[in-house]
Amino acid sequence: MRSVLFLLLSFVLLAIFVYSICVGSSNIGFQEFFAYMSGWPSSQTTILVIRDIRLPRSLAALLTGSALGVSGALLQGMLRNPLASPFLLGISSGAGVCVVIMFSLNVLSQWIPLGAWFGAIFSALIVFYIAYDRSNISLERLILSGVAVSSILGSIQAVFLLRSDDTRIQNSLTWLSGTLAGRDWSDLSFTWLPIVVCLCSALLFAKQLNLALLDDDTSQILGLSLTKLRISIGILATILTACSVCIAGLVGFVGLVIPHIARLICGNNFMYVLPFSGILGAIAVLTGDVIARVYLWELPVGIVTAIFGSPFFVYLLRKRLRQV
Repeated sequence: MRSVLFLLLSFVLLAIFVYSICVGSSNIGFQEFFAYMSGWPSSQTTILVIRDIRLPRSLAALLTGSALGVSGALLQGMLRNPLASPFLLGISSGAGVCVVIMFSLNVLSQWIPLGAWFGAIFSALIVFYIAYDRSNISLERLILSGVAVSSILGSIQAVFLLRSDDTRIQNSLTWLSGTLAGRDWSDLSFTWLPIVVCLCSALLFAKQLNLALLDDDTSQILGLSLTKLRISIGILATILTACSVCIAGLVGFVGLVIPHIARLICGNNFMYVLPFSGILGAIAVLTGDVIARVYLWELPVGIVTAIFGSPFFVYLLRKRLRQV
């Protein structure tokens, strides 16, 4: 049943992907798309719109969603925390503060994605450095250091926003909200390969994550090296989040909500949670981008995912409180 459901979700993703390419402000629809795919495009305008505008944007949404979904699933498994997400470890905060600083300093826009990538990597390194003690990384120190670093970076980000003019604040807030507007092939050129490699590598840690759900003593008795696992998962999650931030900015709630939906569908086995999180994340961001682009006046896709993700987040909080 899981295989059948995964196949059905793959067809749903393909259908949404085709729909995202066939709708938009330009008068180019399904007929022009199938003519383009058959090698007989109706005009140069069709080629320009499909190949250079809609196709890279749809692929950017697909890569961003799958990266955030798998990253959230990895972190929730490693931290044994159902409310964990890339924001918890300061990965997104590091990218955000670097981008705001670069906008404030009027750095060329071509360098913004690269700055976001380095900011995410640097903040994750700080968090793991603080949490590392005597060849051990405890979950409590990792979470607390992530919260502390996120708080510090958020304060720095606020200072630069308050000292910037209106135009730079607008550019920063648009990016911080998560947007796919104007994405082209150059935005995918150095991010697609790390995302694909990390998505495939994540599947190799599925069995270890299943063991990590047990307590530390039991996991170590069964031969699991928790320190190596947490470092490896941290590297994969950081790279996936950093690459998604490079493409689309800070798209919220996908890394938090999607793994829960995956577990509701396929259970707690990470052999299934990881691939389901990837495909559900791609569907969520791609659908959100279509809604934002076609029906909501080009709102940032991060706002759309937050609108739909917030109610589910409240549900998770209420459920967790009842369990306590």
